[in-house]
Amino acid sequence: MEARAVARYVRVTPRKARQLIDEIRGRDVQDALHLLRFLRKSASQPVEKVLRSAIANAENNFQMNRGRLYVAQAYVDQGPSLKRIEPRARGMANRIRKRMSHITVIVRERE
Repeated sequence: MEARAVARYVRVTPRKARQLIDEIRGRDVQDALHLLRFLRKSASQPVEKVLRSAIANAENNFQMNRGRLYVAQAYVDQGPSLKRIEPRARGMANRIRKRMSHITVIVRERE
C-alpha cells in the first residue's frame, strides 16, 4: 500500500528541487523531515510540505503507521515557465525563464 502527494506549479526550479529529492529518497519519513528542516535550500519548504501531505494521506486515508513509513519514490517534473524580459544595452532584451516544478512524493510502509 502506498500514499502519494503531488504539488503542481511550484515556483522552484526543477534542478534545485531535484537536489533535495535525491537526498530524501529511500529514507524514513522522520529522517527526511529532519533533513529538510535544517537544509538551507530554497526548495526545502515546498518539498517538506509535499512530504507532510503524503504522510497525512497515509495516516488518514490508508491507516498506515507513521513510524514505519519511508519515502519509496520521489521525483520532480518540469512545469511551465513564465517568460520575462530583461532590458539590455543598446535597446536589446534578454529572456528570463522563471521555471516551475511538479513535485511528487510516494510513501510506503516498511514490511
